[in-house]
Amino acid sequence: MTLLRDHDLAHAFDHASHAYDRLTALNPGYHTGLRRSALRLRLPRGGRGLRVLDLGCGTGASTRALARALPYARITAVDASGGMLERARAKRWPPGVRFLHRSAEELAAEGEGPYDAVFAAYLFRNVSDPDSVLGSVRGLLRPGGRLLVHEYSLSGSPVHRAVWSSVCRGVIVPAGSLTGDRGLYLHLWRSVLAFDTAPEFAGRLSRAGFPFVRTVPVAGWQTGIVHTFLARTEA
Repeated sequence: MTLLRDHDLAHAFDHASHAYDRLTALNPGYHTGLRRSALRLRLPRGGRGLRVLDLGCGTGASTRALARALPYARITAVDASGGMLERARAKRWPPGVRFLHRSAEELAAEGEGPYDAVFAAYLFRNVSDPDSVLGSVRGLLRPGGRLLVHEYSLSGSPVHRAVWSSVCRGVIVPAGSLTGDRGLYLHLWRSVLAFDTAPEFAGRLSRAGFPFVRTVPVAGWQTGIVHTFLARTEA
């Protein structure tokens, strides 16, 4: 099973950025799921005085969810794809939002932080070394900081695995082929099958220094396919 990684994946997202918002809009519950996950951070006072990192922000759908859930937070949104960031920056944003072309490792090396919370949507199955990225994220968080991961992570049930493959064969890959991005959407299909199940990823979070982990399945057709993982570091 060949997956896109690093430069090749960033290049594929650059190419797909022109149609990415239109394709994700076809997914029922896509934006609702992100908003619900952002609200699960449960940061006080609408985020007033708090710093939040949106890691792997893409075209800004996750950033928009954070900005609505935390209207007073200072949000730093980063992504490895310049094309996706260009689409995100072109939208209208409140003054507290900024965008950077960075990875988690680069932010950590630059001394960014500390952040009160990190939000990562659809990121970890796309990185070469999830444990390294989690280490960087932990270093970017203040003591007691929160990490919210919204990710395609299958339940482990053969039924959910079969549903995911059926949707990819019938809808996702054909739609991506129409925009000239078949390779990226084949990667999406295969990367979900190859990634941790929800219990496995929860265990990975615990081993990475997040002792408090809660796993919540999203609602709708993606139940058992997409999960929200809310984790916290030691205070």
